[in-house]
Amino acid sequence: MTERPDRRRLSREELLSFEGAFVDDLFDDRTRLLFVGINPGLWTAAVNAHFARAGNRFWPALHRAGILPKSLDVTAGMADTDRELVLDHGIGISNLVPRASARADELSRAELIAGGQRLVDLVTAIRPSVVAILGLTAYRQAFGRRDAVAGAQPDSIGPSELWVLPNPSGLNAHETVDSLAGAYRATAVAAGLAVNSTR
Repeated sequence: MTERPDRRRLSREELLSFEGAFVDDLFDDRTRLLFVGINPGLWTAAVNAHFARAGNRFWPALHRAGILPKSLDVTAGMADTDRELVLDHGIGISNLVPRASARADELSRAELIAGGQRLVDLVTAIRPSVVAILGLTAYRQAFGRRDAVAGAQPDSIGPSELWVLPNPSGLNAHETVDSLAGAYRATAVAAGLAVNSTR
């Protein structure tokens, strides 16, 4: 197993050594809203923390949406106190495909389909109120829903309401922290989570 980095910068070669590595899922019996990324990036795998790459808008959007009381900086990994904060607010995080790659478009259709089945099994086991998949194209491929549009879906996953929302990666340039926050807030309300105004 590749050793996780300490608080330091990684060379390109060190970062590439995390190709194919896995990131631990984050959930427990408090999880009401499960966010599902496409797959971990290399930096996320290196520090074993979801959405860890600098410039990713996931954590700022959760704060702006009023889901979390602060925006987390997980670029060097997630502190135990931050992990507990996320779980205590009813949030869980997983990925469609667990293996890390430099870009999500490197994933095969077969991997995404297998990831969809993995997600169904996970959701059936942990039973969150809402599942929010962050990536419309990946959702369409994983579940064979070529005509799906963003937002609440007519289908559920087991007992859980299903939403498909924009990916917070900096590569998704037409989304902003504010637009992501609006979408993510809607799922939190649907999950029955307490949300607060940060304005």
